[in-house]
This record gives sequence, C-alpha cells and structure tokens, in this order.
Amino acid sequence: MAGLIIAPRARIFHGHEWVYATEVKKTFGDPQPGDVITLKDFQDRSLGTAIYNPMSQIVARRFSRRKQDLDAEFFVRRIGQSIEHRQRLGLDETLARLVWSESDGMPGLIIDRYGAHVVVQTLTLAMRQRIDLIVAALKELISPETIILRNDSPVLKAEGIEQEITVLHGTNPGAFIVEANGLKFEIDLLDGQKTGLYLDQLQSHAEVAKLAEGKRVLDCFTNQGGFALACAKAGAAKVTAVDISESACAAARRNAELNGLELDVIAHNVFDFLKHAQPDYDFIILDPPSFTRNKKTLMDAMRGYKEIHLRSLKLLDKGGLLSTFCCSHHASRELFQANLVDAAVDAKKSLRLVMNHGQRGDHPVLLALPETEYLKGITAELMAGR
Repeated sequence: MAGLIIAPRARIFHGHEWVYATEVKKTFGDPQPGDVITLKDFQDRSLGTAIYNPMSQIVARRFSRRKQDLDAEFFVRRIGQSIEHRQRLGLDETLARLVWSESDGMPGLIIDRYGAHVVVQTLTLAMRQRIDLIVAALKELISPETIILRNDSPVLKAEGIEQEITVLHGTNPGAFIVEANGLKFEIDLLDGQKTGLYLDQLQSHAEVAKLAEGKRVLDCFTNQGGFALACAKAGAAKVTAVDISESACAAARRNAELNGLELDVIAHNVFDFLKHAQPDYDFIILDPPSFTRNKKTLMDAMRGYKEIHLRSLKLLDKGGLLSTFCCSHHASRELFQANLVDAAVDAKKSLRLVMNHGQRGDHPVLLALPETEYLKGITAELMAGR
C-alpha cells in the first residue's frame, strides 16, 4: 500500500487525525487523490490508515489505527456503529446527524436523517468517490425512501470536488414537516438552507427556552425561527425574530403558523437593527452564521462578535439575559468568552454565567481533534446592583 512517512513532532503523534503537507517527510508508492494509504513514522512504524488528497492542505486524514480499507463492509459497520452510539445517548436517531465526519471515523462524511429521508454530504474526495458504497450501506441499515447528496459547501473547492445537489435514491420529497422539541418545522432538503434543520442547535433551543417565560425576547439571525419558536412555546411575553434573509423570515412565519404561535418577524440586517433598536427586551439571543472560515479572518470575525455583543448589552437592563453562540471552530470557547467580557467592560456592565451550551450529542467531539467541537454558546445575566 502506498503511503506517507510523517515528520517528527507532527500533530498526529499527539492524537490528532490530520496530516498537513508541511508534516510529510516522504511519499512512497505513488498514491493518487482519494486513495487509501498507510501512514508511517520516521522509523517505519505504522501510524494507521488514512485517505489521501494532495490537492488539499490536509493531505491525509486518518480513519483507523490499523490496516483498513474503505469497502462495503467498512461503511455498513461504521455507519451502524454511529447509529448505535446515538441510540445509547437516548437521541431520536430518526431526526439526527447519523454520521459526523472524523468524530464517527469517516472523515468528510456527513449524514443527516429526517425521518424517511436522508441527506449526505461528502466533504472529502475519498468519500465522494465511494458514494455508491455509502448509499448501499444506508439502504441496508435504515431503508430510507430518499437519499439526497447536498454538496454545496464552499469547503469542497479545497478538495477539488464540484458542488452539486442531486437525488441519489428515491424521488425529491419536496417540502415536508418534521417535529423537534414539540415544534413543527417545514423543511426542504433540496432547496432549503443547510441539510434541512440546524440539528446541532436543537438542544440549545430547549435550554434557552426554559429561561424565556414571561420575557420579551429578541431572536437575532433567526433563520427558520428555532429559538424564537421555542421561546414562544415556553410562554415568552413577546418574541421578535430578525434575519436579513427574506426567505428565512418567510420560513419562520410559516413555522409560527404551523405551531399556532405568534412571532413578530422582521427582515433586517441584524447589525443595523441592534444599532437602532429600542431597549424593549429582557432576553436577547444571538445565533449568527460563522463569521470566519479560516484563521486569517479570525480577528475580523471577533470584531463582528464584539459589535453585536456590545449593542445587545446596551439594550438590556439589569437582570436581562443574553444567549450568544459561535459556530466557527477557529474561535475557541475561551476566545469567544473573552470577547463577550470585553464587550461587557466597554458597556460598563457585569455579567454572570447562567449556562454554557454546545452542540447536541449527535455531533460528537473527538477530544484530540478540537476542530470537531465547533459550536459554543453562553447564556449570561446582567447583574443587578453593579
């Protein structure tokens, strides 16, 4: 088997699963893009098996510490293990992320299930080349009516993969309704945002809603209305939802109607809205899309977060609550919390931690691969008498 000899002090010697081009000491056996390769240290000892793509800065992604191939048996076994893991956590695997890339031992493979329908993303070349095996495994394990390939992420360019959205099995189900946390959502797996719902935030929706009863809530970057609907259902006195996207606002309104809930949905740029809003809120929720996809723009992103933090804090009175979220793995929880503290200092306000939030259990985290823990959230209270 072709492979790579890894230079000393590379990340992989400390448990990380990626090998960068700068960490390769030597290539042997003429591996081709998408191949399964072996990894060895500088003393010819095996480090496991990986997928290879010289077009990417991450030239190899380890998926096993022993010799292993990406064949039909592999995908049936690994996907089956992923489903069993979610069942052990007590999650409803019929509305969940069934496979989360490296965290489930399948680098670049994402599989989301919405009842009888499944959405697949292949963010690495090796997984895209083996899509037929993945489809066959899903048919064997869960017999879905529909399997959709939703390869529309900008990160595909780094792997040399063309963007595409197509039905791999069955027919386009069109718009349909799913239920999460006792709320109904209308989703469209081909034409909607993401793969359907923000499954990673379902747990946070429920956690935040527990604090919303009787409060005037402002949900910024509402998208389909996840936080807004959860708060309205929990008994919030009034809920205002803001998003720059007209289609997202229309989706939030449809979902509110489906659930018999009242939302004031406003299509507006959140930065401008916060700048001119009146201080009529007891609880503000900030759940923006990622402000950065690379380390080069991280500080620019942090300035964006600080701006919305500062403007939100100025709208809240003593005892008010702020829930804020960051979905970029480039920003650590420590950096994100420090950003919120800096905003509080500038606003001359003191914050007390109420709750930390993270991605739901169907988005598991590898402890040695911090990139798998991308979502972090903080709910804080403005302290009275300070």
